[in-house]
Amino acid sequence: MDLELSESHLAFQEEVENFLVSNWRSDLAKDPEAISVFRRTATGAGYLYRNVPEIYGGSGQSPDVLKAKIIRESFAGVRAPREMPGVGMMMLVPTLLDCGSELQKQSFIPRTLTGEYRWAQGYSEPGAGSDLASLRTKGELVDGHWLINGQKIWTTMAHKCTHMFALVRTEPDAGKHAGISYLLFELDQPGVTIRPLKQMNGDKEFCEVFFEDARAPADWIVGERGEGWRVSKSTLKHERNSVGAASGSKDLFDKLVKQARKTTLNERPAIEDPLVRDRLAKIQGHVMAHLCAGYYQLSCDAGGADAGIVGLMNKMNTTVIGHEIAAAASEVIGDSNLQMPDYKVGRPGAEKWVNQQMLSLAAALGGGTSNINLNIIAERGLGLPRD
Repeated sequence: MDLELSESHLAFQEEVENFLVSNWRSDLAKDPEAISVFRRTATGAGYLYRNVPEIYGGSGQSPDVLKAKIIRESFAGVRAPREMPGVGMMMLVPTLLDCGSELQKQSFIPRTLTGEYRWAQGYSEPGAGSDLASLRTKGELVDGHWLINGQKIWTTMAHKCTHMFALVRTEPDAGKHAGISYLLFELDQPGVTIRPLKQMNGDKEFCEVFFEDARAPADWIVGERGEGWRVSKSTLKHERNSVGAASGSKDLFDKLVKQARKTTLNERPAIEDPLVRDRLAKIQGHVMAHLCAGYYQLSCDAGGADAGIVGLMNKMNTTVIGHEIAAAASEVIGDSNLQMPDYKVGRPGAEKWVNQQMLSLAAALGGGTSNINLNIIAERGLGLPRD
């Protein structure tokens, strides 16, 4: 690995920092219009939406993983807004750039970048989770529109979204994988019913969505009829990359250490307890290994090399470390485990880790279950036979 920045990248780093000094202040963080103006300015300067061509509202920059890292870290350092959050930017936009028609790129990408279009992901169904290809939601082409009937579940923030990208079965006589298509459609229309699901932590982040002759224009299909499984692989690739970043593991570990410093355990700070320190040291070793793996991939990307199996392990590493941190936090916070975070009033105290414990369970499911990811690592990374 080569972790040193070249002179040109150091100059770029200074350029980004000067831009932030001139264009961003922390007091603007709660002003939606100021945030929107900043995003437009940062895009025009080439710092945001770098992988999106200018014709679709991006800055159209040449790929450079080191510049992307500099931007990410510099913006994070002053808490400046980056790209619009959500699965639209994270998953759909890259998928449209890979597989969408020119009309779809021009119609959907610019509005997704500005937040005018907010997307939900319609993949999982009752009885079709890990075995996604067994989905039963149907799409039938009638008089220039797709009529969609069926149900999706575990749809993140669907009640706050304007559109959905979904896998539906359009070729009932084709094979299990060959009969699926990738459709786009509006959620605010007759025939779409969205019901938020109350989770065990009291939040309502997920929804179940029902379709009764919901409609989508005929040309809102990404790829050809029956190619949805191929298109979906592009989406899942971007999703797994986004949930496997080592920086997230480090941030979470740093918060755990901070909690251990201010929590009293056996009449002294938890950080001074030998058993707690031993556990934190082991977790830190895993976090550092994950970071080193990330630096290795970064070096490979910068040099045009393939990181191989290491790149397949990001999501699993994040999941395992998240479990370890949640379990350690449970010991550190003691009686606060009996409380639930209050989402409506103020900021939670130590009990916020109760929510993290619950979220750590979900991490083994989102972006592909751990068992499925282990199979991918075994079969594609190690060349083992399918079981």
